[in-house]
Amino acid sequence: MENKEIFNVFFREKPAMMLVQLKNTKSDVYASALAKTVDCTYSHVVKILQEMEKSGLVNFEKNGRLKLLTLTKTGSEIADHIDNIRIKL
Repeated sequence: MENKEIFNVFFREKPAMMLVQLKNTKSDVYASALAKTVDCTYSHVVKILQEMEKSGLVNFEKNGRLKLLTLTKTGSEIADHIDNIRIKL
């Protein structure tokens, strides 16, 4: 089994990669840019991000019409763990 396949056995790929991408990006991140990066539709990304916000993993900060995304402390810790597991696989 390929590494990516085994990773997907344990984690849903898009949400996991969204957290890792948010952690690894040094510039401002918006849902539309994140959707392009993880190859997902904007509406799907927003739905996942809303669930992550309810779970205390991400914050939305309104910046005019745009919403800037940031990880919470918990979200950052989880993203670190996911990234470490992904690298080891």
